[in-house]
Amino acid sequence: MSNNENYADEEMTVELELEDGTLVNCAVITILEVDKKDYIALLPIDENGENSDGEVWFYGYRENPDDPNEEPELDFIEDDEEYEKVADAFDEYLDNCEFDELLDE
Repeated sequence: MSNNENYADEEMTVELELEDGTLVNCAVITILEVDKKDYIALLPIDENGENSDGEVWFYGYRENPDDPNEEPELDFIEDDEEYEKVADAFDEYLDNCEFDELLDE
């Protein structure tokens, strides 16, 4: 198994099931805290670990504090204003790290 050199060596991925039942593998970019809630930024990737369009997906993120082994829950963000706040926080996050080359491809 080879890692795409754009990602950290310990790349974490999650598998999302879309509304139409399609499964999409996503690299976890980061978890952001916005207004005291956690959100996860995901980069959809194909079977080669590549992302073709640079699109990033945001979801609400909840872990069970009583059971760290339980799968975290991801919540679709329905509210446009909430989504914008998360997108802005992600832009700030990008400004503070070296993921810029990942999105420029």
